Amino acid sequence: MNYRSLADMNATIVKSMHRLPRDLDLIVGVPRSGLLAANLFALAGNVRMTDLDSYLDGRVYSAGTTKTHSLRAQAPGPRKVLILDDSICSGAAMRTARARIAAAALGDEVTYGAVYGVRREHPETDIILEVLPLPRIFQWNFMHHIALERACVDIDGVLCHDPAEHENDDAAAYLQFLTTARPLYLPTHRVGALVTSRLEKYRTQTEAWLDAIGVKYKELVMLDLPSKAERLRLGVHGSFKAEYYRKSPFDLFIESENAQAMTIARLSGKPVLCLETHRLIEPSAAAILASLPKVQSFGQGGSAIKRFARSVLGAGRYETLKDWRSIR
Repeated sequence: MNYRSLADMNATIVKSMHRLPRDLDLIVGVPRSGLLAANLFALAGNVRMTDLDSYLDGRVYSAGTTKTHSLRAQAPGPRKVLILDDSICSGAAMRTARARIAAAALGDEVTYGAVYGVRREHPETDIILEVLPLPRIFQWNFMHHIALERACVDIDGVLCHDPAEHENDDAAAYLQFLTTARPLYLPTHRVGALVTSRLEKYRTQTEAWLDAIGVKYKELVMLDLPSKAERLRLGVHGSFKAEYYRKSPFDLFIESENAQAMTIARLSGKPVLCLETHRLIEPSAAAILASLPKVQSFGQGGSAIKRFARSVLGAGRYETLKDWRSIR
């Protein structure tokens, strides 16, 4: 699994600006995610921006009072325009954009680009800023990605905010929290398994809350201990989640807390997406090797071997090896 955060996308855009046409007059974002990329590029490059529909209608976003005086004036002749999307895979969205722009016949000098592509070259674009092979997810779509169906997801800190200290009393205040917790990230796909350190005795309240906010899932895994005090005494938050994840057929865990995310990756030998840092924590080669004798199926063993090869070779060389094998 490959993951990129908003900070990653901004860094890729900034370091790649020299590869794009000079003296651009306008950046056009392909809705919806392309607007993120276009805005970051426009701010860094001090260029006007707009969305695709507005561009075709002849409208450009205002720049704000602090920027208008410093924006570069358009040179005589056709405008130099960059049509930008966050990523490209099949190319369908960019083909649609190209067809609409061609039909509009605006007379601009148009360059088509994407921040991330599965290959270095795509026929629908003129430039790819970074090659990012599949499978991949982004900070701006991780809760709306089909990968959720093969993922474990924590509850507190992910689906809802963590309870405040006064709410976490294992008594009346906590029961109130369980029924009124404010949602954070709501998935739009069914989740493979919700894996939480909430105690089993709160299953009824947790299931009712999940139903009320419309979260769909295959399994709800809770910690079967008698009390919060016992949970704190044993300190098994991360190890409990890791043990389920290791035995499961799932290949991603989404965890809110960095310390637990590190523990889960180390003990399961599988990747963990940490929302505290918005980084994908990959297990070490040693952790993957340690998980091999405990795999539950041939498929799990094959996945573990692939993770080991990626860990040893590094992401770049691993993808190169995959590409070389595919063309033999």
